[in-house]
Amino acid sequence: MKFYEKFTRGFILLFTVQLSSFAALAQTQLDVRIKPSNAELKANVEGYVGSLGERDEETLRRFSVGAEAEALKAAQALGYYHARINSNVQHGKDKDLRLVIDIEPGDPVHLRTVTLRVEGPAASLKAFRVPASEALKPGAVLNHGYYEDAKRLILNQASRYGFFSGHFTQQRLAIDPKAGVADIELVYESGPRYVLGKVSFTGDAPFDDDLMQRMVPFKADTPYDSELIAELNQNLQSSGYFEGVRVDAAPTAAVAQVIPVSVQLETRKPRTVGLGIGFSTDVGVRGKANWTRHWVNPQGDSYGVEMELSAPKQNVGVWYDIPLDPPLTDKLRFAGGYQYEEIADSDSVSKLLTIGPEWHSKLPSGWERVLSLKWQREEYRLGDDAGLSTLLLPGVSYSFLRSDNRIDPQNGYRLQFDAQVAKEGLGSDTNLLHGDVLLKGLTTVFQNHRFLGRIQFGGSATNGYQSIPPSLRFFAGGDQSVRGYDYQMLSPTNSQGDRVGGRYMVAGSVEYQYSIAEKWRIATFVDQGNAFNSLQLPSLKTGVGIGIRWVSPVGPLRLDLAHALDDDGGIRLHFSMGPEL
Repeated sequence: MKFYEKFTRGFILLFTVQLSSFAALAQTQLDVRIKPSNAELKANVEGYVGSLGERDEETLRRFSVGAEAEALKAAQALGYYHARINSNVQHGKDKDLRLVIDIEPGDPVHLRTVTLRVEGPAASLKAFRVPASEALKPGAVLNHGYYEDAKRLILNQASRYGFFSGHFTQQRLAIDPKAGVADIELVYESGPRYVLGKVSFTGDAPFDDDLMQRMVPFKADTPYDSELIAELNQNLQSSGYFEGVRVDAAPTAAVAQVIPVSVQLETRKPRTVGLGIGFSTDVGVRGKANWTRHWVNPQGDSYGVEMELSAPKQNVGVWYDIPLDPPLTDKLRFAGGYQYEEIADSDSVSKLLTIGPEWHSKLPSGWERVLSLKWQREEYRLGDDAGLSTLLLPGVSYSFLRSDNRIDPQNGYRLQFDAQVAKEGLGSDTNLLHGDVLLKGLTTVFQNHRFLGRIQFGGSATNGYQSIPPSLRFFAGGDQSVRGYDYQMLSPTNSQGDRVGGRYMVAGSVEYQYSIAEKWRIATFVDQGNAFNSLQLPSLKTGVGIGIRWVSPVGPLRLDLAHALDDDGGIRLHFSMGPEL
């Protein structure tokens, strides 16, 4: 027992000593006081001194000597060379320790003369900017950071634009604290601008050099620009041909100011298979599958098969692509497909076969254009009306997208215009001019307030409307049209009440969203539209509702409750997903 008592007393004594030792350490705070008040100087001093952590009073007093020295450096960095600094350690109300640094900045040093100049070939390059900040003008308060920023800006531009032999011939910051003035002199001699040599490709890429060179955004002997190197890397990465890309353009390897560009490539697997499943209230559960052969020859041709299955619609398509110039945006596509669709209800069906070439190109203005020549044969039944349509349709499509994020944009807009024409006797059963327009816009105000707008309209002109197949008639209603109404339920009807589609269609939407959390938003909206046969005062249907949005990795998921204000529509649930634009 005596041993047990001694052990217990010793343990309690040791624990008490350790506890007392820990209690002697306290969380310390830095309190910078400046007279007159100067927020910029205060922040700079706090940054120089840094966090104090846990210290006892004696350690903090020793630390204060170094803290005063750091505070002086912080003041001089902002031009205060006459600052008077004192420090003391104080006890707070909660027995914490506080290091108080009192600073009287005094009068700052002002710039007297400032010389900023770039000489050599860079001086004639408009893109090469000479620092022109108001903070670097005579009379401004000296700030060492702005001086260093000016040097860094010049050197960064020299590196970007290929002036690798450049150097400062004058690099001087002269300070006279007594007189309260400083002089800056920065003179940069750029030397010659290096140029990019021909691009060479190595690795296991099985492609013609002609195809590879068409992905290069510059010609040999183009003046160096690091953005061109980044663009080359991006082009190769987005081509769909490669799994690994490494671009080397080292100035140290230059010969007579010509930089060789070498690219190491690792080709991706030639075939891929994709499977997916989704759901929307328009078509219910939807499955997708695709098989792609990413290249079939050294010219980079590719082909693939795509399928989509849902209760009202099933389709399969095949395509063959030939890359043009530039190969990333321009291509010649041969496409064909078959689609079976139940239209508006199970009594109306369409069996559509299409085939024809498409020329895809991206214009210098940013618009994407598709010129097509499509032959289609469509067998259909609309209620008790049945038909067989054959049309040869030259067409053109223009689209433009401006968006700050592909998955979940904050601001942007989309414009799309499509037109097709058919001439009776030239592979077509009837004359037809068919077109539709889609305009979407999105803007975000004060971070949490989002406003979306959409308008769609289309129309057709023909001398034989009864011969126009369902795929070229207009319907409204559904997730992407007028919510509150079922998919394709807004349409003219025949004498039996079957929905047969209209000559014209208009649909619009205004939606407001408010962010309630990082990935969650609530929404309210008004939709309006209809499909009709006459332009004289068409009757538009209106739906209003509320919804919730969750921003998933593949885009927002939308769940809406919409009420149809016309035709005793009641309340309908709508679910859809994908980017807003």
